[in-house]
Amino acid sequence: MKWKLGMSKMLGTYFISAFLILAIAFIIFRVIVRRTYLKRGRLTFIATALESLIWGPFFCFPYIYNPPSWPAFWRRDQGQNLWLAYAATVLIVLGLVLGLASMAYLGFRRSCGQQVDKLRQTGIYGLSRNPQVVTFSLMILGVVLRWPSWYALGWVMIFAAMIHMMVLTEEEHLRDVFGDEYARYCRRVPRYIRTPAYKRAASQNSR
Repeated sequence: MKWKLGMSKMLGTYFISAFLILAIAFIIFRVIVRRTYLKRGRLTFIATALESLIWGPFFCFPYIYNPPSWPAFWRRDQGQNLWLAYAATVLIVLGLVLGLASMAYLGFRRSCGQQVDKLRQTGIYGLSRNPQVVTFSLMILGVVLRWPSWYALGWVMIFAAMIHMMVLTEEEHLRDVFGDEYARYCRRVPRYIRTPAYKRAASQNSR
Protein backbone atom coordinates (compact mmCIF):
# COMPACT_ATOMS: atom_id res chain seq x y z
CA MET A 1 0.00 0.00 0.00
CA LYS A 2 2.82 2.39 0.90
CA TRP A 3 4.54 1.55 -2.39
CA LYS A 4 1.38 2.44 -4.35
CA LEU A 5 1.03 5.72 -2.48
CA GLY A 6 4.66 6.53 -3.18
CA MET A 7 4.20 5.78 -6.87
CA SER A 8 1.05 7.94 -7.04
CA LYS A 9 2.85 10.81 -5.36
CA MET A 10 5.82 10.47 -7.72
CA LEU A 11 3.55 10.38 -10.77
CA GLY A 12 1.76 13.50 -9.58
CA THR A 13 5.05 15.30 -9.03
CA TYR A 14 6.32 14.10 -12.40
CA PHE A 15 3.34 15.44 -14.35
CA ILE A 16 3.15 18.72 -12.43
CA SER A 17 6.86 19.35 -13.02
CA ALA A 18 6.53 18.46 -16.71
CA PHE A 19 3.61 20.87 -17.03
CA LEU A 20 5.58 23.66 -15.33
CA ILE A 21 8.57 23.16 -17.64
CA LEU A 22 6.33 23.31 -20.70
CA ALA A 23 4.43 26.33 -19.40
CA ILE A 24 7.64 28.26 -18.75
CA ALA A 25 9.01 27.19 -22.15
CA PHE A 26 5.84 28.52 -23.81
CA ILE A 27 6.22 31.88 -22.05
CA ILE A 28 9.87 32.13 -23.10
CA PHE A 29 9.67 30.89 -26.69
CA ARG A 30 6.20 32.01 -27.75
CA VAL A 31 5.88 35.22 -25.76
CA ILE A 32 9.21 36.76 -24.70
CA VAL A 33 11.39 35.60 -27.61
CA ARG A 34 8.65 36.24 -30.15
CA ARG A 35 8.10 39.78 -28.86
CA THR A 36 11.86 40.44 -28.84
CA TYR A 37 12.15 39.37 -32.48
CA LEU A 38 9.29 41.68 -33.44
CA LYS A 39 10.67 44.70 -31.57
CA ARG A 40 14.42 44.30 -32.10
CA GLY A 41 14.73 42.12 -35.20
CA ARG A 42 17.12 39.86 -33.27
CA LEU A 43 17.46 38.36 -29.83
CA THR A 44 18.83 40.39 -26.95
CA PHE A 45 21.29 38.93 -24.46
CA ILE A 46 18.45 38.45 -21.95
CA ALA A 47 16.23 36.61 -24.44
CA THR A 48 19.12 34.36 -25.46
CA ALA A 49 19.93 33.67 -21.81
CA LEU A 50 16.32 32.74 -21.09
CA GLU A 51 16.29 30.38 -24.07
CA SER A 52 19.43 28.71 -22.73
CA LEU A 53 18.27 28.58 -19.11
CA ILE A 54 15.02 26.76 -19.83
CA TRP A 55 17.00 23.78 -21.12
CA GLY A 56 18.61 23.41 -17.69
CA PRO A 57 15.47 22.04 -15.98
CA PHE A 58 14.79 19.88 -19.03
CA PHE A 59 18.18 18.13 -18.91
CA CYS A 60 17.97 17.80 -15.11
CA PHE A 61 14.52 16.23 -15.35
CA PRO A 62 15.67 12.57 -15.75
CA TYR A 63 18.18 12.84 -12.91
CA ILE A 64 15.57 14.20 -10.53
CA TYR A 65 12.79 11.74 -11.35
CA ASN A 66 14.72 8.71 -12.65
CA PRO A 67 17.48 8.32 -10.03
CA PRO A 68 19.84 5.38 -10.66
CA SER A 69 18.91 3.81 -7.31
CA TRP A 70 15.35 3.20 -8.52
CA PRO A 71 15.54 0.38 -11.11
CA ALA A 72 11.82 0.75 -11.90
CA PHE A 73 12.47 4.28 -13.08
CA TRP A 74 15.96 4.07 -14.58
CA ARG A 75 17.20 0.72 -15.83
CA ARG A 76 20.89 0.27 -15.27
CA ASP A 77 20.85 -3.47 -14.68
CA GLN A 78 23.59 -5.74 -16.00
CA GLY A 79 21.10 -7.59 -18.20
CA GLN A 80 20.78 -4.77 -20.71
CA ASN A 81 21.71 -5.70 -24.27
CA LEU A 82 25.35 -4.74 -24.71
CA TRP A 83 24.97 -3.90 -28.40
CA LEU A 84 21.99 -1.67 -27.63
CA ALA A 85 24.08 0.16 -25.05
CA TYR A 86 26.86 0.66 -27.62
CA ALA A 87 24.38 1.91 -30.23
CA ALA A 88 22.89 4.31 -27.71
CA THR A 89 26.33 5.69 -26.84
CA VAL A 90 27.12 6.19 -30.54
CA LEU A 91 23.85 8.11 -30.99
CA ILE A 92 24.62 10.34 -28.00
CA VAL A 93 28.11 11.22 -29.24
CA LEU A 94 27.05 11.52 -32.89
CA GLY A 95 24.09 13.74 -32.06
CA LEU A 96 26.19 16.05 -29.90
CA VAL A 97 29.04 16.35 -32.42
CA LEU A 98 26.76 16.86 -35.44
CA GLY A 99 24.60 19.33 -33.54
CA LEU A 100 27.58 21.48 -32.61
CA ALA A 101 28.96 21.15 -36.15
CA SER A 102 25.70 22.36 -37.70
CA MET A 103 25.66 25.34 -35.32
CA ALA A 104 29.25 26.14 -36.27
CA TYR A 105 28.40 25.89 -39.98
CA LEU A 106 25.52 28.34 -39.55
CA GLY A 107 27.51 30.51 -37.16
CA PHE A 108 26.97 30.57 -33.42
CA ARG A 109 25.62 34.13 -33.45
CA ARG A 110 23.06 33.19 -36.10
CA SER A 111 22.23 30.00 -34.20
CA CYS A 112 21.47 32.11 -31.13
CA GLY A 113 19.31 34.56 -33.10
CA GLN A 114 21.72 37.46 -32.64
CA GLN A 115 22.62 37.88 -36.30
CA VAL A 116 20.21 37.47 -39.21
CA ASP A 117 21.82 38.92 -42.31
CA LYS A 118 21.72 35.94 -44.66
CA LEU A 119 19.55 32.86 -45.13
CA ARG A 120 21.72 29.75 -45.12
CA GLN A 121 20.37 27.28 -47.68
CA THR A 122 23.39 25.15 -48.58
CA GLY A 123 25.17 22.17 -47.07
CA ILE A 124 23.27 20.49 -44.27
CA TYR A 125 20.74 23.35 -44.39
CA GLY A 126 19.82 22.16 -47.88
CA LEU A 127 18.60 18.90 -46.33
CA SER A 128 16.77 20.26 -43.30
CA ARG A 129 15.77 23.74 -42.16
CA ASN A 130 16.62 22.74 -38.59
CA PRO A 131 19.55 20.30 -38.69
CA GLN A 132 20.50 21.21 -35.11
CA VAL A 133 17.13 19.95 -33.94
CA VAL A 134 17.45 16.72 -35.91
CA THR A 135 20.99 15.99 -34.73
CA PHE A 136 20.40 16.88 -31.08
CA SER A 137 17.32 14.64 -31.26
CA LEU A 138 19.70 11.77 -31.95
CA MET A 139 21.41 12.53 -28.65
CA ILE A 140 18.07 12.50 -26.81
CA LEU A 141 17.13 9.21 -28.48
CA GLY A 142 20.48 7.73 -27.45
CA VAL A 143 19.89 8.63 -23.80
CA VAL A 144 16.44 7.01 -23.90
CA LEU A 145 17.81 3.82 -25.52
CA ARG A 146 20.60 3.66 -22.95
CA TRP A 147 18.23 4.05 -19.98
CA PRO A 148 14.74 3.13 -21.25
CA SER A 149 11.57 3.70 -19.23
CA TRP A 150 8.10 5.17 -19.62
CA TYR A 151 9.42 8.24 -17.82
CA ALA A 152 12.15 8.60 -20.45
CA LEU A 153 9.46 8.49 -23.14
CA GLY A 154 7.74 11.40 -21.38
CA TRP A 155 11.07 13.22 -21.44
CA VAL A 156 11.19 12.82 -25.24
CA MET A 157 7.69 14.25 -25.55
CA ILE A 158 8.69 17.28 -23.45
CA PHE A 159 11.72 17.80 -25.72
CA ALA A 160 9.57 17.57 -28.86
CA ALA A 161 7.09 20.13 -27.53
CA MET A 162 9.78 22.58 -26.37
CA ILE A 163 11.84 22.41 -29.53
CA HIS A 164 8.77 22.81 -31.74
CA MET A 165 7.75 25.97 -29.88
CA MET A 166 11.23 27.37 -30.43
CA VAL A 167 11.22 26.45 -34.14
CA LEU A 168 7.80 28.02 -34.75
CA THR A 169 8.96 31.32 -33.27
CA GLU A 170 12.16 31.31 -35.34
CA GLU A 171 10.20 30.53 -38.51
CA GLU A 172 7.87 33.49 -37.94
CA HIS A 173 10.89 35.74 -37.58
CA LEU A 174 12.66 34.40 -40.68
CA ARG A 175 9.46 34.77 -42.69
CA ASP A 176 9.24 38.43 -41.64
CA VAL A 177 12.89 39.08 -42.50
CA PHE A 178 13.30 37.15 -45.76
CA GLY A 179 9.73 37.03 -47.08
CA ASP A 180 9.35 35.17 -50.39
CA GLU A 181 12.90 33.87 -50.29
CA TYR A 182 12.15 32.02 -47.05
CA ALA A 183 8.79 30.81 -48.40
CA ARG A 184 10.57 29.25 -51.42
CA TYR A 185 13.15 27.72 -49.09
CA CYS A 186 10.36 26.18 -46.97
CA ARG A 187 8.76 24.66 -50.06
CA ARG A 188 12.08 23.13 -51.12
CA VAL A 189 13.54 22.00 -47.78
CA PRO A 190 11.62 20.22 -44.97
CA ARG A 191 11.33 21.63 -41.47
CA TYR A 192 12.95 18.58 -39.89
CA ILE A 193 13.40 15.52 -42.13
CA ARG A 194 12.38 14.72 -45.67
CA THR A 195 9.41 12.34 -45.65
CA PRO A 196 7.70 10.75 -48.70
CA ALA A 197 4.71 13.05 -48.16
CA TYR A 198 6.98 16.10 -48.17
CA LYS A 199 8.70 14.90 -51.34
CA ARG A 200 5.34 14.60 -53.12
CA ALA A 201 4.25 18.08 -51.95
CA ALA A 202 7.58 19.65 -52.98
CA SER A 203 7.35 17.97 -56.37
CA GLN A 204 3.83 19.34 -56.93
CA ASN A 205 4.86 22.87 -55.87
CA SER A 206 7.79 22.87 -58.29
CA ARG A 207 5.56 22.18 -61.30
